[in-house]
Amino acid sequence: MKHPVFQALAEAARADEPVALGVVSGAKGSSPKKLGAKALFYRDGRIVGTVGGGCLEAEVQRRAIQSLRTGRAASFDLLLDHDFGWDDGLICGGKVQGLILPNAQRAGEQFWDNLSQRRTTVTWGVRGDYSVALMDLPRPTDRGLSSVPPSAQSSRWLYQETITPACAFWIAGAGHVAQAVAPLALQLDFDATDFDDRPALASHQFFPREVHLQAEIWEKLLSTPLPDRPAFGLIVTRGHRHDALVLKDWIHKPFLFLGMIGSARKARTIFEHFIQEGSATAQELQRVACPAGIRIHSRTVQEIAISIIAQFIEKRAELLAEGLPGSGSG
Repeated sequence: MKHPVFQALAEAARADEPVALGVVSGAKGSSPKKLGAKALFYRDGRIVGTVGGGCLEAEVQRRAIQSLRTGRAASFDLLLDHDFGWDDGLICGGKVQGLILPNAQRAGEQFWDNLSQRRTTVTWGVRGDYSVALMDLPRPTDRGLSSVPPSAQSSRWLYQETITPACAFWIAGAGHVAQAVAPLALQLDFDATDFDDRPALASHQFFPREVHLQAEIWEKLLSTPLPDRPAFGLIVTRGHRHDALVLKDWIHKPFLFLGMIGSARKARTIFEHFIQEGSATAQELQRVACPAGIRIHSRTVQEIAISIIAQFIEKRAELLAEGLPGSGSG
């Protein structure tokens, strides 16, 4: 998935359209957005992304428009207290610091497009003179946007951020649930790939163009190696037999989290069979969530998809907090 703010910056650079970039470079206490939140402000009032919404965003927008008029970059340090946020209900008491960079598009289309594409791990930053540049510093591998404040080693930088490829999200099966889950995964910063042995269903007629599609016999599909980055798997094929076929292979792939649709009885039956025939150990099967999804009394396909993607968001957040094991290239 392309990063929307960086993509908009690349487009502004291509069109030579003046824009101001706002970035949250520090946050303390309760605040609507955290370190790394960013928004692009246009002279006509358009905004791409967000630094927090409400009165905070309105104030940053006001300053961004002013910076476009003067051409001068600035920093901001706002206390979200009763006086500042009463009219908009933003009285959380947190403190937000950030930077406003007018004419950020001048860094060039290639610079921003490189960050937008997220093909590899790359670190960029804002120097003390408010110019932007790529950095060559050792960074912890991480998912998505890993933002850290300037360290003593790089005190000349006002802001640093490491951009890494999105986590892979593999979906086995191209039926109704897969078709509902895939677009949600894209919107929530997963890089989705769908696998099915039915080309008629594994088609962009049913999936967004951004979803990678693999249509082949399962024996060939299951030989596909995982990408060298954090990966999550969901098994939602057309029946128990195909679910078991995929699980027998995917249980041995280094997914960070693996879910399978079905009932607790189905899971028990398949798991017991796997243990008896030696296809997987009880310990390996413990990491398979079946039935996949959080319990929200879901009934429709759309509700099931929401329950599933919510569980994957939760697991990703937990793993991020722990430092995402097996992150490979980020």
